[in-house]
Amino acid sequence: MTTKPISSNIAESTEEVRELFRNAVLAREKAHCIYSGHKVGAAIRTNTGKIFSGCNVENSSYGGCICAERTAIVKAVSEVGFLEISDVLVVTDSRDPWPPCGMCLQVIGEFGKNPNIYFANVKGNFSLKKFIEIFSNPFRRGFLSSK
Repeated sequence: MTTKPISSNIAESTEEVRELFRNAVLAREKAHCIYSGHKVGAAIRTNTGKIFSGCNVENSSYGGCICAERTAIVKAVSEVGFLEISDVLVVTDSRDPWPPCGMCLQVIGEFGKNPNIYFANVKGNFSLKKFIEIFSNPFRRGFLSSK
C-alpha cells in the first residue's frame, strides 16, 4: 500500500523537518557545482537522532561527482560506522523539488529500511514519500549471500 505524497511548505512542518531543511540549506551553500550550476544540499537523520549534512561535489571527470545525499551518508558512516537512516531531506534551487537520483536511492537503501524522503526547494516547498514508494526493489546485501 502506498501513501499519497505530502506536498507542503517547510514553515508549516514539524521542528524536526525544519531542522533537516536548515542543515541541508547550509550544506548546499558549500556545493562545488561549476559544471551543472545546481547547488544541492542534503541532511540525513539517523535512528539515534543525529543529523549529518552534505553538498554535491562535481568533478571534470563526471564519474568522480558525488551527490549531496551520498556526501551526507559517507560523512555519517566515516564518523560513526554503520548506522540506520530514518530521514533524508534534499534541497535544490529548482522550481519543482527533485527526488534523490537512483544511485543515491541505492545507497540510502543500504542504510535505511524505509526512511522518510523529503525533497524540497530553497523556497521551502517540499514533498514527502517513503523510500519504498520511490525505490521499490533496491539491491540488498542479502542478495550477495544467496546462490
